[in-house]
Amino acid sequence: MSERSFPGRLLGIDHGLKTLGLAVCDPTGLIARPLRILRRTSRQADFAQIAALIAEHGAVGVIVGLPVPPPPFADSPQTERVRRWAARLAAAIDVPVYLWNERYSTDEAIELLTEAGRPVPRREDAVAAAVILQSFLDALRDEGIPWPEPVAPAAEDER
Repeated sequence: MSERSFPGRLLGIDHGLKTLGLAVCDPTGLIARPLRILRRTSRQADFAQIAALIAEHGAVGVIVGLPVPPPPFADSPQTERVRRWAARLAAAIDVPVYLWNERYSTDEAIELLTEAGRPVPRREDAVAAAVILQSFLDALRDEGIPWPEPVAPAAEDER
C-alpha cells in the first residue's frame, strides 16, 4: 500500500476493564503514537469521548486490539468481551471499526519504554494502543496484508 492510497488517520484502542489506551497514527499510516488513557465511566460516555477524539483527529477508522489466545487455546472471556464492545462501538460511531490481534502488546510496550530509557508509567495502555496500531500499519504496508473486514455494528437490542 503506498502512502498516497492510505485513507488517513486511524485511532487505536487497547481495551481494558477500567481504562482504554488510545493512540493515533499520522495521515499516511506510517507512524502510530500514544495519545492518552481514557478512564472508563459508562459505555455511552466512553463512546462519546471516542467519537469526539475521532472528530478532533479526523480519524477515518478505529483499530481495537483483540486479545487472541495462542493456538490451540479457545477464545477467552476477555476476547468475547472485546468483540461485543467493538460491535457496540461500531454501532455508536460513524467510522469503521476493525479488530487486530493484540497479543503481547503490553509486554512490547514495556520493552520499548525500557529500551528507550524511559520510565514505565503506571498505566502503559496508551503505549500498548500505539503498539497495536503500529502492528496493524506495518502488516498493511510491509506484509501486504489486506484490510480486515470491519466489525458489524451490534443490533439495537445488543447495545
